[in-house]
Amino acid sequence: MGKKKAKAELKSGARQEAASSTTAGKLKRREYEKELLKLQAELCMVQDWVKATGQRIIIIFEGRDAAGKGGTIKAITERVSPRVFRLVALPAPTEREKTQIYAQRYVAHFPAAGEVVIFDRSWYNRAGVEKVMGFCTAEQHQKFLEMCPAFEKNILVDNGIILLKYWLEVGDKEQERRFRARIEDPVRQWKLSPMDLPSRQRWYDYSRARDQMLDATDTDFAPWHVVHSDDKKRARLNLITHLLEQIPYVRQKREKVKLPRRITKNAYDDEATMTTRRWIPERY
Repeated sequence: MGKKKAKAELKSGARQEAASSTTAGKLKRREYEKELLKLQAELCMVQDWVKATGQRIIIIFEGRDAAGKGGTIKAITERVSPRVFRLVALPAPTEREKTQIYAQRYVAHFPAAGEVVIFDRSWYNRAGVEKVMGFCTAEQHQKFLEMCPAFEKNILVDNGIILLKYWLEVGDKEQERRFRARIEDPVRQWKLSPMDLPSRQRWYDYSRARDQMLDATDTDFAPWHVVHSDDKKRARLNLITHLLEQIPYVRQKREKVKLPRRITKNAYDDEATMTTRRWIPERY
C-alpha cells in the first residue's frame, strides 16, 4: 500500500468513524478490534520507516487522571517492538533530581536514531499536578510556561525530532464513573494513585492549569492536539489515525523470508530428555 493511498484510507475511515459515532452509540468490540488492527499494522510500517531512516519521534500524553492515557498507549505499543517504541513513565523526582535543571531527567530519555519515545506524562507535570498540588512555586510555574516553547523548538523541533503532543479531555461525569470503578473493582484499584482523589476535588483548579498550559504552549511548531476521551475505544482509534497522519512514513520494502530447514547432523531425541523435568501442572 502506498503512502498516499494509506493516508486516504485512514482519513476515510476516520470520517466514517466520526459519522457513525453520532448515530451508532457505543462502538462494538468486534468493530473496534477490526479497526484497531488496521491502524496497528500501519504503526508497524512506521516502525520499519523509523528504523530505516534513523528518525526520532517523541509523543507526549497528558490529561486529567483517568482520561484514558494508559489504554491508548497500550493500543499503540502492543504490536510494535519495545526497543523502537519506548515508553517513559517517570515516578516522582528523587531528592537529587529535585536539585537538577527541571527538564534534565526527561532529556535523559530522549530518543536516539531509530526510536519513538512515548511519555506517559512529561515535563508538563509542572504545568499540571505540580502547579495544582503546590509542588512548585508560582514563579517556577510561570517560568516553565515562558521557557517551554523555546525549549521544544530549539532542543527538539530544530534538531529534527518529530514532537507530537496529545491532551486527552475526559468529562466530569465520566471521570467520576471511572474513579468509582477503580475504587470498587479489585483489579483496578492499583490504578488509584495518591494524586487521584485530590485531583477529583480540585477539578476546576486543574481546568485553569490546563487552560494556562494550552494558552502558553500551543504553538505552530509544537501544537497541542486535543482528544475527546469519554468513549475510550473511539478516542484510541481517532488518536492513532491522527498520529499516523502526522508522520511522513513510507512503507519499506522487505526481503522475502524463507524458513530454513533444521540441520539434522547430530540429531537426537530431544523430547525424551525433557520428560523428567519440573513441568508445571496443566490446570487449563
